[in-house]
Order: sequence, then structure tokens, then C-alpha cells
Amino acid sequence: MLLFIGASDMASAQTSSSRPPAGRPLKLVAFGDSLSAGYNLPGSAAFPAVLEQALRQKGVAVEIVNAGVSGDTTQGGLERLDWSVPDGTDGVILELGANDALRGVDPTQTRQALEAMITRLKQRKIPVMLAGMYAPRNLGADYAKRFDAIYRELAEKHGLVLYPFFLEGIAGDRALNQADGLHPTAEGVTVIVRNILPTVERFIATLPARS
Repeated sequence: MLLFIGASDMASAQTSSSRPPAGRPLKLVAFGDSLSAGYNLPGSAAFPAVLEQALRQKGVAVEIVNAGVSGDTTQGGLERLDWSVPDGTDGVILELGANDALRGVDPTQTRQALEAMITRLKQRKIPVMLAGMYAPRNLGADYAKRFDAIYRELAEKHGLVLYPFFLEGIAGDRALNQADGLHPTAEGVTVIVRNILPTVERFIATLPARS
């Protein structure tokens, strides 16, 4: 649920260490809002399903759970985190914050909720990849500066793989967004996945091997 302008992420290619142990698919959870949930799209066209297919085409045996909830804020995510991310999860792609920005939530609150989720997952020994967001520019330069810095600073502090802007490549493009101008079309999701894939591969390469 957003509208913004993006930056790019340079990521290394997948290595053999990113492949899960033989006989057991890698289990990832895409934990986010409507951008992960696939608002107004069939399940097969939602981000988690398209990403799973892209990884499988590269030889990665993976299952990606769609834990996106439309309209969710970082606080809402924090409240449902424990039951949305089951034990046995190998990694989480954390994509939240867009609705905070749309509602003008104090960036300090957004940062605290994101950091609480990261900390809680780390305590459970579940690695996190952070998918960032930029604030709408109509909220003013000060708000945008404070909000935009959240993801980079949390990634640096906690040693996380970061994809700076989830909507990279589609933000503001009418052809890749639905009529509301906020949610990607199926083609838009394909662009998101193509752009984020190298970073996801890099994240997978950092995951500890599990039997």
C-alpha cells in the first residue's frame, strides 16, 4: 500500500551454499503487508509465489509462505509475529512499513516495531532479510529523511541483508501498478521479483545449513 521513488541494490549472485540440505526444501516466510499478500491478485501472482517459482527455476528447493496482511503496519506485524512465523522457518523476508508512512506514523515508532521484530526473530535463531521502503515525499523532507534511514540503519546495526526499496523499478509507473496507483499488477510483481532476486539469493547464501 504505497507510492514512492526508488534506489537500486547491487547484490552478488547465488552460490552453491545457498542450496538447502538434500531432501528438505528451504522454508522462508514473506512477512509483510498488501505488497506481500498480493492485493487484488490471484495467489499465484502474489510476491511469495512468484519469488518461489523464480528461485526454483534457479535450482533452489524452497517453499515461501505468504504471511502478508493487507493494511498491516509495523505494530500490527509485531503483534502477530509469533504465530505468523512458525518454528522451523529458515528465514524471513521482512517487508513492512509502507502503511506506517502512508499514515504518517512517527518514524521512531516504526523503527521500534521493526527492531522488536528483528530482535525477536534473532532470539528464535531465524535470520531476517529486510525489504525497505521510502516515505511519500508529500510528508516533507524531515519526515522522509527520518523514515528512509530506518532500514539502512537497522540493517547495519543487526548485520542484515538489505534490499533498500521493495518497489524498485515499479514505483510511479502506471503500467505496472493497479488503478489505485499503490499496488503492483501481476506484471509489476514480476518486475519486483526480478529486481529483488539477487538480494534474496545473497540472503539464502548466508543461511546456516540445516539437516
